[in-house]
Amino acid sequence: MEERKKALVTGASRGIGRAICEKLASEGTDIVFSYRSGEEAAAETIRLCSKYGVEVHGIKADVSSQEECESLIKEAVDLLGGRIDILVNNAGITKDNLIGRMKDEDFDAVIDVNLKGTFYMMRGVSRYMLRQRAGRIINISSVVGVMGNAGQVNYSASKAGVIGMTKSLARELASRQITVNAVAPGMIETDMTAEMPDSAKEKVIESIPFKQMGRPEDIAEAVAFLAGDGGRYITGQVLCVDGGMAI
Repeated sequence: MEERKKALVTGASRGIGRAICEKLASEGTDIVFSYRSGEEAAAETIRLCSKYGVEVHGIKADVSSQEECESLIKEAVDLLGGRIDILVNNAGITKDNLIGRMKDEDFDAVIDVNLKGTFYMMRGVSRYMLRQRAGRIINISSVVGVMGNAGQVNYSASKAGVIGMTKSLARELASRQITVNAVAPGMIETDMTAEMPDSAKEKVIESIPFKQMGRPEDIAEAVAFLAGDGGRYITGQVLCVDGGMAI
């Protein structure tokens, strides 16, 4: 019997992260995921994934902290039997505002979670993957990191930075058969977009060639492809799952 793959997913108590965990679990992958808050939501992710007969564990951690990232990785490795085959960096926050009104602390907070958190996780997990001489790292970026967006200078900078790190690390790790790719979601139905005023939401949807928002499951399918056999020879790429926004 083939051994189950082992995945570590950050920011997965709900939304896109939960959908990614569910998809990987449905394909027989054991999962450790992190969450920063929301014990009940994390428990629901565990329940949804457990029905596939895989191991699933939720760990509370703040990825903006180097120490908590190192602790998360160590605990995940222990729970997953000494290896991590798949790392998905999904944890992210927004603190939007026009640049003249954006506070230093709001810029720093977004960079600390979205960019530095991704760096901490890639650095820590790649050490194990290098020893394994195999692995898949998938970073959740954003179309905003590709094309920019007014009022999101901090978020755009963090997600563009994720793309730059993805391409650089892909070059570093390719000789060990470790792939590093990014998925760039567009307008996706999540708690984050649910908070937008209807008028703003309608304006964005009108700009999407597909004329509709995507679902968390659309992102999960792209992640599963890159993590699976079909993604074996793909590295350093950015897959926009956006209904055509970034065309």
